[in-house]
Amino acid sequence: MTISMEQQSGSTTAAMTTTSSSRTTPRSAMAPAEKLEKFSGMNFKCWQQKMFFYLTTLSQQRFISEDVPVLGEETPDNERFVITEAWKHFDFLCKNYILSCLEDGLYNVYSIMETSKELWNSLEKKYKMEDAGLKKFVASKFLDLKMVDNKSVITQFQELQVIVHDLIAEGMVINEAFQVAAFIEKLPPMWKDFKNYLKHKRKEMTPEDLIVRLRIEEDNNAAEKKCRGNSTIMSANIVEEASTSKKRKKPSGPKNYPSKKKFKGNCHNCENVGHKAVECCAPKTDKKKRQANLFKKNDEIDDLCAMLSECNLIGNPRES
Repeated sequence: MTISMEQQSGSTTAAMTTTSSSRTTPRSAMAPAEKLEKFSGMNFKCWQQKMFFYLTTLSQQRFISEDVPVLGEETPDNERFVITEAWKHFDFLCKNYILSCLEDGLYNVYSIMETSKELWNSLEKKYKMEDAGLKKFVASKFLDLKMVDNKSVITQFQELQVIVHDLIAEGMVINEAFQVAAFIEKLPPMWKDFKNYLKHKRKEMTPEDLIVRLRIEEDNNAAEKKCRGNSTIMSANIVEEASTSKKRKKPSGPKNYPSKKKFKGNCHNCENVGHKAVECCAPKTDKKKRQANLFKKNDEIDDLCAMLSECNLIGNPRES
């Protein structure tokens, strides 16, 4: 009797030691990952994979597929109690880790689940069935997607690669040759020449080879566009400078134009020398009076000429 009691006490102590170590080991086995974003009912497959990894970092992943352990009748009651309670404790932690990653509305719905396995299977049954049509949706998205000119080709190429990975994850087989042909066909309209060049290439390419070629071509296009932009700016500056120079005021200094010859005759208006009558500043005189004065002046000149002639005859007797 004493021996059996010692054995029972020893087994109970061992179970309690195992339980105690199991409570501390999961937390020190691996550093837990960052907490996930709360599941809202969309994209369940992706969330499920992240959730499984999160539980793995906590060493709790086995509880989503385990039931309450069933111990044999030969197991002492104390040991059975300790083992069962330890399992329930870790299952409780696992279940609440999952519930804490659900939005409040879903939390209220699924918080009534008793075990982690029941919770996990309920979520999978509900939302994995809704993802059953995801394969057709992803295939349609891949076929309808067309690249545009106002967005980086490399960025759009990476988006296509994500869709291809989703198709492969859904069990659809897409070989690399088909991927490359589809990617080339989806290039934007401004890449028409480069697309035709790639179509005529006989050597087969992998998606990695294609993305390298696209990156080089995109960098070259960006460099050419930058050069064209700089030349356009320079042309605009030249045109602007030319138009500005035309509007500038002409210098007021002396000009090198040939000077006009000064008028040497007499003005018919004021009789002064050096300007014409149209340039005269004196008051305009009557034309008749000016003609009378002119005739009078001519007579005086004639008289003066006659007197000079007589003087010359008197003063030079030899000529007589």
